Amino acid sequence: MTRKLYGPFNRVEGDLEVEVEITEGKISKAWVNSPLYRGFEQIMQGKSPLDTLVYVPRICGICSVSQSIACAEALADAQGIQAEINGQLASNIILACENLADHLTHFYLFFMPDFARKAYQDQPWYPDVELRFRAQTGTAATTMLRARAEFIHITGILAGKWPHSLSIQPGGTTTTASASDKVKLLAILMGFRQFLETQLFDDSLENICELENEDALRAWAEQHSKADFAQFLHLSDSLELHDLGKIDPNFMSYGAYRQNNDFLFPKGRWTNEAAGLLQLDSQLIREDLSHSWMLEQQAPAHPLQGVTIPDAEQAEGYSWCKAPRYDGSVIEVGALARQTISQHPLLLDLVSKNQSNVTNRIVARLLELARVLPEMENWCRQLQPNNPFCHQSPMPTSAEGQGMVEAARGSLGHWIRIEQGKISNYQIIAPTTWNFSPRDKDNIAGALEQALLGTAVGEGGNQAIAIQHIVRSFDPCMVCTVH
Repeated sequence: MTRKLYGPFNRVEGDLEVEVEITEGKISKAWVNSPLYRGFEQIMQGKSPLDTLVYVPRICGICSVSQSIACAEALADAQGIQAEINGQLASNIILACENLADHLTHFYLFFMPDFARKAYQDQPWYPDVELRFRAQTGTAATTMLRARAEFIHITGILAGKWPHSLSIQPGGTTTTASASDKVKLLAILMGFRQFLETQLFDDSLENICELENEDALRAWAEQHSKADFAQFLHLSDSLELHDLGKIDPNFMSYGAYRQNNDFLFPKGRWTNEAAGLLQLDSQLIREDLSHSWMLEQQAPAHPLQGVTIPDAEQAEGYSWCKAPRYDGSVIEVGALARQTISQHPLLLDLVSKNQSNVTNRIVARLLELARVLPEMENWCRQLQPNNPFCHQSPMPTSAEGQGMVEAARGSLGHWIRIEQGKISNYQIIAPTTWNFSPRDKDNIAGALEQALLGTAVGEGGNQAIAIQHIVRSFDPCMVCTVH
């Protein structure tokens, strides 16, 4: 039995370390460490509630829109208001733009380049994958980055700039859209659709959305072998990625893309097909600090009662990340959770056969590209340029609120308490906090720590490329993880 420390990881936002115990060439235990302390939750203390709209987008340069919308919803909840319909539509479009751009970046720049390494040069698919996906020199990067850059212009039109926009407010959005803006938005979406349909899928988005099971997915991949998605499916079968990073499905979603009192992708929980869609009660969320470098609480606490006070001397601590739990359970969040909870037949079939794994997490992210872009087109058509996009409402001197949204990587929650007109508590649980959490008071490992168990890394731990695939399948954003 040996121990080995891996890190820092390249092509990961922020710092990440993984320590493992190796028994007979396989990982028998894992400890995931977020070594970068941020302190945003201390920054909020004593501030005016609306000041949060300036601070929280700076948590991250990748998912700043998600942070802004979660904050705006927490403030709206504290005020007891709803956003204008136009503002809600615009927020959905802005959030979807960020999320889809994130999915695209993850696939082309973070995940697929790992398969263009010399470690795979004996694989029959290697020459094609190296030509297409090799870091910096692959042919995919140039066309993808051009398509992504054009796509991000949507956020410029509807939010003024990206990242760190100030247009998202509790009552809607302060940047409006004219009739000519709608034409521009639809033209950009048409160009992005063309990229997806010619290069990523080599097929229409609607056909991708209609794939119902694993057999249909395999048949599709054979018929569209030139598609980048098909190349991934081919190497995934070759390397048996469906057996890598496996954990039991214990999924959660806060609901994605609000539509009045409903969502495009519903909120809820999912453990198996027999149990079906389970209700989500945010009051059952707790943060456990027993293995975090934080001043320990007497017991796991709901975020509204939680504290974030660093304590580097915490005896049992090994990460700045807290351990969030839902009703005491370890939770996985992300696109796979969203698409399973929305009961898309393809993901239901894949999860029922092989649980949560590396392949399924990537398939879910690419499926979201196909499912969400047509909805963006619909939202653009529904915008009414002559109607309000935002309304103002006074901020109460004492109130509580929560804002819960779905970022690309999963469930993001903001909780605020206001006393005497100032913030007395502000807590954030990011998607990577859920997925990369340390152990809890019962010594139960977090989602990634569990997913690493059983991974073959060789007796000395030097054959560890599989660890990269597992880590990247969750697409960590470590700067969001700790506040």
